[in-house]
Formats: sequence, C-alpha cells, structure tokens
Amino acid sequence: MERRVFGPVPSRRLGQSLGINNIPYKICTYSCSYCQVGKAIKMQVNRQEFYKPKELADEVKSLLKDIQKNEQLPDYITIVPDGEPTLDIYLGKLIDELKNFKIPIAVITNSSLIHLPDVQEDLLKADFVSVKVDAVSFETWKKMDRPHKKLNLDDIKQGIQSFANQFGGKLVTETMLVSGINDSPVELENTARFIETFNPNTAYISIPTRPPAFKGVFPADENAVTAAYNIFRQHIAKVELLTGYEGNAFSSSGNFREDILSITAVHPMREDAVMELMHKTNDGKELLDNLLGENLLEKSGYGGHYYYLRKFKK
Repeated sequence: MERRVFGPVPSRRLGQSLGINNIPYKICTYSCSYCQVGKAIKMQVNRQEFYKPKELADEVKSLLKDIQKNEQLPDYITIVPDGEPTLDIYLGKLIDELKNFKIPIAVITNSSLIHLPDVQEDLLKADFVSVKVDAVSFETWKKMDRPHKKLNLDDIKQGIQSFANQFGGKLVTETMLVSGINDSPVELENTARFIETFNPNTAYISIPTRPPAFKGVFPADENAVTAAYNIFRQHIAKVELLTGYEGNAFSSSGNFREDILSITAVHPMREDAVMELMHKTNDGKELLDNLLGENLLEKSGYGGHYYYLRKFKK
C-alpha cells in the first residue's frame, strides 16, 4: 500500500507540516484549472469512507518516531490530500485520533462542502482551517475551479460565513490568481468585499508556482498581484502574499524512494529540493533515474525550473 503520510514539508503558512493524504488520488469536488497534482480523475460531492482513521494515525505515529530521532517535531499535522479532504466522512474521527500526538491540526479545504452541517462539525475540531475563495461570481468560479455540477456557489459562500462565526481556531483564506480569469480589479474587489464579511485571521493571495493541470493557465503577473494586495488591504486587516518558492527543507525518513513517492503524490518537488533530499540518505542519481524509468515519477518544466511529480495509473 502507498504511504499516505508524507513530510514534514516546508509550508509558507504552517512552518514544517506533516501531511496526511486522507483521500485516494484525485477524488475531488473540483477540477481546478491550476491544480498542482493534475486533473480530477473522479468528481463527487457525496461523503464516504476511504481509509480507517486509526490506520492513518498509526502511519503518523510511525513517521513521527522516525523523524524524532534526528529532527524536531513538525509545527502542524496537516490534512491536505490530493483530493478534497471533507469528502472523507470520517474526517472528524481522524482529527480526534490525531489530537493524541499533541501537535496542532490543520485542514486545507476548497470550501465546496462547508455548507453541510456535518462538515462544519468535523472542521470545528481543527486548530487551523484554510478555506479557498478564488472567486465570488458564478462564471469566474466555474472557469477557475471547474466545480461538480451539483455544487452551488451561494451555498458555499453562506457556509464559509456560518463556519467562520463558529470557529475558535485560526481561519485563513487563500485566493489563487490566474491571469485573465480572476485577476481583474472588479473581480478582486468583489472577492475582497466577501472575505471582509467574516474577517479571517489572514487572507492569503497566491499564484501557481508549480505546473498546473490545464494548458494555457498562467499565474497573474506582478502588476495584478500588487493590485490584488492593495485592494484586499482596503477591506481586510491582514493580507499576505504566497508567491515565492517555499524552500527545500523537506525531512527525510531515511528511505529516499518512499519519501519522494509519498511527497510528490501531493507536493511536486523542484529539482534542487529533490537533490537535497537525496543527499540526506546518500543515494545516487541512478535511483531517481530508475523511478523515472519505472514510470513512477514524471519530470516537467515550469517557470524556469524542473519539477518531479508522482505518476499514477489512470
């Protein structure tokens, strides 16, 4: 079975983050134009059981034991799969299991199911929740996030506001800017005004920094990002940019093959980061070449850098 826990990896929001992939590959409510791990293979909106929470927690325990030998504990345990985490009907039970490690729990969600009472109940158990707010107009939302046909944007917006009113942890938003889709002054003003209604701890503005799922998708340019920041600051107390590379501080469990396959399933790695991870176990480049030859990894270029991504059977 593929390892479903990865890292810790460097996170621009969370410091060192130990990730949990609680959803099988690319099962999601969206097929976002800019997604870093590819197009959705299966789109659904019904919650179901995927993995046993106890099994995932046991994997976390095992990996924490490995990294404790040489390194500090992660800042967060983060539920951030390559699909939508709230599709997991046992999300709340998983958070309960993870609390035994006495490390803060984060959930990164696209917000699509946050209007459901049971989803809100599960998310309220977390310490940190990041909700996606890419657009608040229907046509732009469709172009950006390519949602399942049963989703309703008004329900999602109301769900975010309702959850924010109840949540006692750290709530942040993330708005991904894609050139020519959601980066116009009118779109940005509308998005900022909506976020203002529930006053998150921080509103993050990001751009795609890794290869996107669809061709012809490009990050907003510097002028648009600057405009977005200034517009958001007129409405929201704390605004930060997530436009830079997060660094190469990936932790090693001592097994390079397992590490790179588990990390790149969710978090494509820049080539220099892969080299640094490899050096931690004194492995040679032939192991990396073998993974490419076995069709387990794919190498692709984007933004002047090469990235390694996990390949999955379709």
